[in-house]
Amino acid sequence: MAKKIIDLSVAIEGGLPCDPEFMIPRIEYWDHDRGADSMITFFPTATRQDLPKGLGWTIEFLRISTHSGTHLDAPWHFHPTMDGDGTRAFTIDEVPLEWCFSDGVMLDLSDKPDGYLVRAEDLEEAVRKIGYTIKPLDIVLVYTGASSAWGTPQYLVKGCGMGREATLWLLNQGVRITGTDAWSWDRPLGLIARDFEKYKDPSIIWEGHFAGIEKGYCHMEKLANLDKLPPTGFKIACFPVKIKAASAGWVRAVAIVE
Repeated sequence: MAKKIIDLSVAIEGGLPCDPEFMIPRIEYWDHDRGADSMITFFPTATRQDLPKGLGWTIEFLRISTHSGTHLDAPWHFHPTMDGDGTRAFTIDEVPLEWCFSDGVMLDLSDKPDGYLVRAEDLEEAVRKIGYTIKPLDIVLVYTGASSAWGTPQYLVKGCGMGREATLWLLNQGVRITGTDAWSWDRPLGLIARDFEKYKDPSIIWEGHFAGIEKGYCHMEKLANLDKLPPTGFKIACFPVKIKAASAGWVRAVAIVE
């Protein structure tokens, strides 16, 4: 049977205003001309004329965070411990690879307004609509519609966000990896800050992430093309780049549809 592969990842681009200023990626490109100058340093008696048309290799130098582009957050990003019992949280190089290739489920919550706090009952309804029962190790992706603003500063304030109870509802069914097309698994940070100033309730701060203190899990952020997925009937592959002791790793997430 033929397979269709859908790319669920955005490209890492220099200067793109889809992150807070301190996190915006910076990329220095060395073209074939500049690359030739560095290449011939490996060959002491060579000159540019010894290279095809005087051109050498290209190289890129990146200044990025582990949370640039489409990435997988490790439990270590949320807190030093997980599972509610003081277990040291996994760093990205310790995340079980078995978590990273499994059946996918796409829940469409794009009808929720920007900044909406998703609760367990919202997920229960979304699952009922597609006639599915979540099972252990399903990779559950949430389409918020935020990806339509990718490439603009508005991306930072787009999409609904997962609350603590919604996150734990998934984790209690054995889910270990989730994902969103928004900048954060939680509501936009500026909206959380606004509500904290109003209500002074610390439980609302990063509550979807902090659910990982109670049950260890990972989530992907800045996904793309979730609207091209069926609700079920596909596999997700989301193996992170192996960065020693890191809180996240870049991932080329793909859906494999039979």
